[in-house]
Amino acid sequence: MRNLSRPLAAAFALLLAVSAARADDTPPPPVNGHFTLQTLDGKTVSDTDYRGKYLVVYFGYTFCPDVCPTTLSQIGAALTELGPKADKFQPVFITLDPARDKEPVMRDYMKAFDPRIIGLIGDPEDIEDAAKSFHAYYRPRALGNGQYTVDHSSYIYVIDPKGKFVELLTGDLPGHPLASDLKKLVK
Repeated sequence: MRNLSRPLAAAFALLLAVSAARADDTPPPPVNGHFTLQTLDGKTVSDTDYRGKYLVVYFGYTFCPDVCPTTLSQIGAALTELGPKADKFQPVFITLDPARDKEPVMRDYMKAFDPRIIGLIGDPEDIEDAAKSFHAYYRPRALGNGQYTVDHSSYIYVIDPKGKFVELLTGDLPGHPLASDLKKLVK
């Protein structure tokens, strides 16, 4: 570790310590993929409303400068590449910033992406419950002057047509073959 910068060495040491501590912990419960939230037209929906299709779930927020729009664009591109097989999928974008991502903000934001992606909003407790059920990490972080950002994980969760979690994908990486990963599910 001598050649590593001090901050990098400290981060590496922390990672090793956390990994060692987690090895002794009981594993977390499996992803159950449950949520009850609202569509942008005010309809209350839950994960069970999408049974019969693969549910493709992404958590993020509209003020995200790069990761969220990149991932949502990748999901849209994957749907286009899937052609008729895209009908077997229902992508949803769940906000992690209910304070700012009200219906008009989400509606305007979602116009930039494939119209098959459904935006979901809710009160902070419902958003927290949804995130917990998917093991999605998020935390608001103050930037100063009343500004904040939301640190969050950036995974795409895939739930099968019967409601069982089947896949965790990364869609924000350049060149990631998201469509190929989804095609494998619908053989």
